[in-house]
Amino acid sequence: MSDITYYTEQGLKSLKDELHQLEAFERPRVSQQIAEARDKGDLSENAEYDAAKEAQGLLEMKISQLKTLISTARVLDDSEMDTTKVLILSKVKIKNLKNGMEVQYTLVAENEANLKEKKISVDSPIGKGLLGHSVGDVADVQTPGGVIQFEIIDISR
Repeated sequence: MSDITYYTEQGLKSLKDELHQLEAFERPRVSQQIAEARDKGDLSENAEYDAAKEAQGLLEMKISQLKTLISTARVLDDSEMDTTKVLILSKVKIKNLKNGMEVQYTLVAENEANLKEKKISVDSPIGKGLLGHSVGDVADVQTPGGVIQFEIIDISR
């Protein structure tokens, strides 16, 4: 069995919506393209048919991957999680001790990370460095640019 992946309710809903889109709309569209290409005659020299079959193969692979992800997904309930330590789904306000800059991130699973929304992966260097720390702790985070010290100012859900 594959590894368990953790999602927020919204993240899992997004995966299910994508799967529905692929199965309900993309799959019939690709099948239609194959049928149209087949109607054009000799399949041995039909580039349009080959391209449609290739697209079908890629689509089916994507559908299979999504089904596997969904089958191993677990929804995290943050209502019962400890707020004294940095865990997945924690909103963490940190201060870079070198330049004094403060920023707040939400730690999420790898597949839900989105820097624009200030969601970073628990598997990222900063995420890994912050996990398990409490308010007031200084976390030494190993980044590609060297070690950066962050003070944990606040933890919330």
